[in-house]
Amino acid sequence: MATLDFWQRVSETVTSQREWGGDAEGSGPRSSQRTSKVWILLDVVTIGIAAVTAVGYKAHLGFMDGLHALMDGAMFHGKGGAVLLGMLLGFGLVLVRTSRKMHLYTPERLTSFLHEQRLSFQACFTSGLLLTGAVWVTNSREIPRTTVIVTVGLVALGLGVRRFVYRILLYRRFERGVDTRNVLIVGTGPEAHALRHHLERIRHLGYTFKGFIEMPGTDGDPLTGDMVGSLESLFQCARKQFVDEIFFTSPCEREVVQGALEKARIQGIDLRLVPDLYGGLVWNNAIEYIGQFPTVPLHRGQVPEMALVLKRIVDVTFSALVLLLLSPVLAAIAIAIKLDSPGPVFYLSDRIGKKARVFRCIKYRTMASDAEKRRTELMDRNERDGVLFKVTNDPRITRVGRWLRKYSLDELPQFLNVLTGDMSVVGPRPPIASEVQEYKLNHLRRLDVTPGITGLWQVQGRKDPSFDSYVSLDVNYIENWSLWLDLKIVVRTVGVVIAGTGS
Repeated sequence: MATLDFWQRVSETVTSQREWGGDAEGSGPRSSQRTSKVWILLDVVTIGIAAVTAVGYKAHLGFMDGLHALMDGAMFHGKGGAVLLGMLLGFGLVLVRTSRKMHLYTPERLTSFLHEQRLSFQACFTSGLLLTGAVWVTNSREIPRTTVIVTVGLVALGLGVRRFVYRILLYRRFERGVDTRNVLIVGTGPEAHALRHHLERIRHLGYTFKGFIEMPGTDGDPLTGDMVGSLESLFQCARKQFVDEIFFTSPCEREVVQGALEKARIQGIDLRLVPDLYGGLVWNNAIEYIGQFPTVPLHRGQVPEMALVLKRIVDVTFSALVLLLLSPVLAAIAIAIKLDSPGPVFYLSDRIGKKARVFRCIKYRTMASDAEKRRTELMDRNERDGVLFKVTNDPRITRVGRWLRKYSLDELPQFLNVLTGDMSVVGPRPPIASEVQEYKLNHLRRLDVTPGITGLWQVQGRKDPSFDSYVSLDVNYIENWSLWLDLKIVVRTVGVVIAGTGS
């Protein structure tokens, strides 16, 4: 059973925390190949939009007319259109190459905003100089010089504005505690404390400090009130604290770091050193700065970022359509609940989401207003094992509530939770705090991802009273997740709803 200190933290969170984050099933921006490809694609799109705008400006055309003029070369003499397209392609390749050399495709939180803007403009104008040089060398008189200059200027402006807007949105999420990366610091020396204060002071870095890990042979700092474990229990602590990254700040033997690295790879946790060279372990690794602190990343977990972005887009689109199309039904249900029994229309419940974050889950009220107080009276009639609770013919359920539950219509308001990012359409069901307090260590795997309205258990094991089966299906979903699996679960959910097998 999970340790008491973790569940005390969960209980405190229930009463004090009302925001949930994380998407993604990754915990924040990572310097991965998929992320680089997204930024490269956006850079290319920016160049295309800038070129079309510049051509339209020169010829006093609209955007679409400018696009046609650029593609067919109608406004250019001779082969000017083809030459310009070729030069724009070269400009794009040079810009991507220069941006990669300047590390503009690494996580934005690892550099300051002004530094990123300076590098972005530098990369753009370096590439622009090569473009204008190519126009001059080839003596391409068919290409208006104004078009080239306006294109380069618009690209520089577009890149700067896009990165600025993205940072603003990212920083706002960090301030809400969303998409931050949980951190454990190994060591209790001055370096460890300095790093901890640095991470907490510079919030836009996107890190949340979770505690110190004591090194062997030390008594720890008596002034340290945030000691959460020893090196032997490092990865148990990381599991309990939903840690994304571990920082080693104290020198230790190479074998110790090598062992931690192997476990980090297995568990998908990033490992960083505030470097000593550790016997050559980090010689071939590049140094990344976390604010002012140099670190050496030894391992990066793989996150399907593009697929998760698409999942989020599908979630928002699908939820908005459901709420819009079913708005008359939603209103009718609300009226029926109000006429059937006294009390509010909606039932708000604190639920535990991704990485033990608490959010308010919204449902239609299907029970009497005093249902929570009467639950203890029915515990001896519980038909589920473990931490689950279900009673056939529960006397607390209202007449309208029984009908809503049969067809799972009480879950419809949770599409609002999907729109706010608290939930996904498909995922493990969000538990309440009292259930989480009974979890064993391996059950915490359910909290690694965003909870959902429906999931594998709802369509495959709904009648199975076994809690182990409940967890097993959720873990199976997490480990084999794909957009295709989500689609199949949604289709099967429709069949379950129509069949009226809810309870």
